[in-house]
Amino acid sequence: MEFQNAIALTGGIATGKSSVCALLQLYGFKIIDADKIAHSVLDQNSGKIADMFGSEFVAGEKVDRKRLGAVIFSDEAARIELEALLHPLIKAQILHESSLCEEKKIPYIVDIPLFYEKGNYSIDEVAVVYCTPEQQIQRLIERESYTPEEAKNRIAVQMPIGEKREKASFVIDNTQNLKHLQHEVDRFTGYIREKYPHIKL
Repeated sequence: MEFQNAIALTGGIATGKSSVCALLQLYGFKIIDADKIAHSVLDQNSGKIADMFGSEFVAGEKVDRKRLGAVIFSDEAARIELEALLHPLIKAQILHESSLCEEKKIPYIVDIPLFYEKGNYSIDEVAVVYCTPEQQIQRLIERESYTPEEAKNRIAVQMPIGEKREKASFVIDNTQNLKHLQHEVDRFTGYIREKYPHIKL
């Protein structure tokens, strides 16, 4: 059975999923990172990207993700075209990595930013990393040097973070500092221990 021991981790852009994953790795959790897989798949298909969007979006065999992102986050048709190419390939790799984890019969994390938006993965347990929309905007401006408009465009293509929080099995609050986030991750690992009492974490 697919994803029997999987726990999806999602949230919104700049809510802190990467920080949570880094902390979970310290506990020994296997993380399947959909974004890393997507970056790899994107570069593997750089020729197709050049054909679809233009050679200026590719340097060597690497796709200029920031430049491409500026297009797809402002052009819905372009985003849909790109997703039609990438998402089946990303899912195939996630399923492959998941099958290896399932053999061990222990819980593992699947980090999927668009888990709710796309509905492509039948995972029952879902943890949402939450911060406020205002914090998302500020973090994107500071981290990526986006303008406020660029930050809002990227947030707008995702389900509002408040809706994700309502749907979640578990909410990891990242509205404060790193110490608070560490406490939240401790709470989350406690939740997992209750779900898998036979596993030592």
